[in-house]
Amino acid sequence: VELSCIIKSTVTPDPRIEWKKIQNGETSYVFFDNKMQGDFATRAEILSRTSLVIKNTTRMDTATYRCEVAAPSDTKTIDEINIQLTVQ
Repeated sequence: VELSCIIKSTVTPDPRIEWKKIQNGETSYVFFDNKMQGDFATRAEILSRTSLVIKNTTRMDTATYRCEVAAPSDTKTIDEINIQLTVQ
């Protein structure tokens, strides 16, 4: 599964990108501090700096995934998008 977080334009040279998983009211990190976290460390990767690829998805991966972008040099310093993933 590939989840994309498209950044249209930014003047910040290296915006901070984080991915979080929200499931049953609990939020956990997927990609934080430039590395995969938890069980995603062995089965997920970041492509082109913004797309999250999860390998061997199972129903346990059904959740809302949030991509957060922090660009301190931009007018809009932070933005996010939520993507609902349903694995059947």
